[in-house]
Amino acid sequence: MAKTALITGIRGQDGAYLAQLLLDKGYNVVGADRRSGGANYWRLKELGIYKDIKLEYMDLLELTNIIRSIEKIKPDEIYNLAAQSFVPTSFEQPMLTSEINAIGVLRLLEGIRQVNPSTKFYQASTSELFGRAHEIPQKETTPFHPRSPYGAAKLFGHWITVNYRESYRMFACSGILFNHESPLRGMEFITRKLAYAVASIHFGLQDKVVVGNLEAKRDWGFAKEYVEGMWKMLQLKEPDDFVLATGQTHSVREFIEAAFRVVGVHLVWEGSAMNTVGRCKKTGKTRVVVSPDFYRPAEVDLLLGSPLKAKEKLGWKPRVGFEQLVDMMVEADLKRLKKEI
Repeated sequence: MAKTALITGIRGQDGAYLAQLLLDKGYNVVGADRRSGGANYWRLKELGIYKDIKLEYMDLLELTNIIRSIEKIKPDEIYNLAAQSFVPTSFEQPMLTSEINAIGVLRLLEGIRQVNPSTKFYQASTSELFGRAHEIPQKETTPFHPRSPYGAAKLFGHWITVNYRESYRMFACSGILFNHESPLRGMEFITRKLAYAVASIHFGLQDKVVVGNLEAKRDWGFAKEYVEGMWKMLQLKEPDDFVLATGQTHSVREFIEAAFRVVGVHLVWEGSAMNTVGRCKKTGKTRVVVSPDFYRPAEVDLLLGSPLKAKEKLGWKPRVGFEQLVDMMVEADLKRLKKEI
């Protein structure tokens, strides 16, 4: 008999790739989504799986709704990928971010506990838990020090998952995922913003891209591979928490340079800090401008994860490298824009 999986955040990058993976494995996939007339399912449609997914209108702000949905769907596995996932927005909307990213997790866990405690649960944690990192690389035992309302709310979600696992013997896992990107990434994230900007500049649709801290370093991997790790966690005999990362770090500056190289543009940099500009080496045209508007109130300078435990216990390891990931994202936006112009 086929398993049933309930995915919150089904419209997001990870939700779409996870749905595709589970469908390929023969699951019945139900996507939990807030009731909204203008819901955009472009990722599911781009992957060609929209018609294969059942949708359940469920809101993490409403416990009774969650309980009714779990009773109705009877999922074997629940993957909580829903979140207010944009760090800058969390500084503007800290209360809403906490309601969704923190208390929303508690509502889900309580719903599972009341309806069927044997349901397996995956919580999407984040490398932002480490924030001002206390050691390099960061691993499962590294002390947490979040530097944003987003990170702080996610920290509650992480620990309440651990608490329910230990208190009620529930099969609940947290995946502490470092930055994972893809052509399905949202425009509000720097990687997709850059990929789209490079494609737009290439076709003459814009002149330059405005960014924030060039020196911020992240551990960037391919999202489609990371959802495999999520699934693997729920197939273990005993629940546990895992870091998923590449073990390599690159700066925003490096990402920008790699993205422009895809379209044959090599950058030269002038100035420093917030006065930095990047010019095309061949034409001298300004292509990158730094603005303080895109700096965080509290910066996270370096995130670098250790995937050692995931490799040893899950048999998971990243395969797509940094350059390949950047190429993939820019090429996808080049193809999208080419169809539109």
